Amino acid sequence: MERSLRWYTGRMTNRPSARPNRLSEAWVRALTRIVYVWAWVPTNVHNRIAAFERLPGPGRIGGMVPGAPPNRACMLTEYIQPAERMVACPNQDVAYGVGSLDPQTSPVVIQVPDFGPRFWVYELCDQRTDAFARLGAMYDSAPGHYLVVAEDWSGDVPDGIVDVFRLPTRIGICIPRVFFADTEEDRVAVQDVLNRIDVYPLAEYDGTEKVRDWSSIPEFPAPPSDGGEVAWVDPADFIERLQDVLREVPAREGEAALYAQAADLVRAAQTPGLRAAILDEAARTEAEVVAPLFEFRNYGIALPGGWTTVDNNADFGTDYLTRTAIARSNIFTNALRETRYFYLDLDDDAHRLDGANDYAITFAADSLPPALGFWSLTVYNQEHFFEPNPIDRYSIGTKTPRLQLDDDGGLTITVSRNDPGSSANWLPAPAGEFSLYLRLYWPDQAAVDGSWSPPGVEPA
Repeated sequence: MERSLRWYTGRMTNRPSARPNRLSEAWVRALTRIVYVWAWVPTNVHNRIAAFERLPGPGRIGGMVPGAPPNRACMLTEYIQPAERMVACPNQDVAYGVGSLDPQTSPVVIQVPDFGPRFWVYELCDQRTDAFARLGAMYDSAPGHYLVVAEDWSGDVPDGIVDVFRLPTRIGICIPRVFFADTEEDRVAVQDVLNRIDVYPLAEYDGTEKVRDWSSIPEFPAPPSDGGEVAWVDPADFIERLQDVLREVPAREGEAALYAQAADLVRAAQTPGLRAAILDEAARTEAEVVAPLFEFRNYGIALPGGWTTVDNNADFGTDYLTRTAIARSNIFTNALRETRYFYLDLDDDAHRLDGANDYAITFAADSLPPALGFWSLTVYNQEHFFEPNPIDRYSIGTKTPRLQLDDDGGLTITVSRNDPGSSANWLPAPAGEFSLYLRLYWPDQAAVDGSWSPPGVEPA
């Protein structure tokens, strides 16, 4: 940290770092707002991986969420369970995996089996939640072994490695997603490829495909939650985590001034009065700026029918607002070519979706969700999690057996708290306010370029 602060302090103004300017409380508070929003996402990822570092090995956290220490992975063998609270907006479309990456301690091998025609994608993102590699069915990626290394790594690449990816931050995340249909037959069929997904240090690489039974792994306690997502960012330790982030996330082109201001905050925090002002303003920024970004209707690109979307998933660059909004509401989204996301808090009359009402969404026969992989419509409660329902269904789409088309070839989905009389196209709604979330995995060009968007949701 000391080295990075020397670089950032003073050099932007050509003044010696031994003679820094005095900082007023008002200026420190203004800087805190900007820097807090910028640092929120890398702090979130830092704290998640810090939790993984305490695990003794791969396992299910709380019995539900995959977790593993750095440079290891863990796979689920079933859809994620409704009670999990570690990641907002989970889906029940895929078998999830998670691997935390720290290639500065060791290059990391990513093992990719032959998935055949089954949809799959590995999300590889850095500490900013930007993708640093492309690996999935939509890229026609070959099965085999891939290597993740630090940005400045210069070692020898072993024989048999398909490709090498450089992680631009100290730590990152690998999240495999593998589709399987909601049938017992496909649950059984998918297990073989799931057991051939793995992440491990380069020292263990021998060129062979490793097989692990992911159904036989230990369970670890889950961090506390008040019903919403685990609070991964705490304004009270903003300064300590900011110092971590400055060490772990190198400045991009155009960010030097911002990093210099962040270093000014760290220096200002050495003065007790200014430290108190910084922490007070961090708490205010969390409540007044970041917390509202949890609601989908408060950010993104507005579409007809109340839907919103973003078009820079996992490629946020310097769009710190969208980056923070996505991380606050539904972190670890795939890149646009991998998944197109549409969010809805409001019905077609701009009223908040509420379980007290019944709704219908109708896709015309010539306007079904355009996905080359598959699609799903998921319902979330006010906390962006699943709420138990009588048929244990939280999403509907390609994975759902026996969906019934309308007489004209369209598709109408009923979203309601009460059973509409036929469960084939019923997506049970929770009590109270809720949100809908449409995912198009491997979206067709019409969804990518914005010429297609979902129809509005109408009261039934």
